[in-house]
Amino acid sequence: MLSRLADVLVPAVGRLTVTTDADAELAPGSIIVANHTSLADPAVVLAALHRLGARPVVMAAAGLWRVPVLGRVLAREGHIPVHRGDRRAADALDAAAEVLKSGRLILIYAEGGIPRRTDAAEAAPEAFRSGLSRLALRTGAPVVPVGQAGARRVTSGSTAKQLAGLFTAPLRRPELHVHVGEPVVLTADGAAQTEQARTAVTAAWRTAAARLGEPAALAA
Repeated sequence: MLSRLADVLVPAVGRLTVTTDADAELAPGSIIVANHTSLADPAVVLAALHRLGARPVVMAAAGLWRVPVLGRVLAREGHIPVHRGDRRAADALDAAAEVLKSGRLILIYAEGGIPRRTDAAEAAPEAFRSGLSRLALRTGAPVVPVGQAGARRVTSGSTAKQLAGLFTAPLRRPELHVHVGEPVVLTADGAAQTEQARTAVTAAWRTAAARLGEPAALAA
């Protein structure tokens, strides 16, 4: 339901396009990792994946489960709350490992938060947390890098700017692009695994941002 709803709502606020690498594959039991830039980008990524026939289980901040209606939907559909800085944080990896074992897809945001910048510009993914590499090492699951660009044109900056952006987006209809890269198997050790995943997601993000003519990608 969450993926279908995203695919219905996102076209109302922007013009979404989706591309994939030639060898991109959303195989059962894969970990999808996307860059996180805006409160809007989970919906953008879910809508894009839905168009490709993928309906992943999402790992997201536990606070979302306290949001009326949304929290009930997340719980009912088996999405996984992440309690950061809490002893329950490890429970999320246990739950994700079980989901992957069952052959379903997991969507994870390894940056662990969105930028504090007030502008709507694009920037490369920030440092990844270690949870992604620990999950990949534990399960042996391939990692599918996903880059999205344009979500900050919907919502970014202060609370007032985000609300204004959301309300005006149906009139502005900003361009949004999602690119799915070729799966990678994390073969490095320790922190290098995390950086290997970040490099792959950064490459996917550059492709997405370049499609929108974003200076951050074009200058790289």
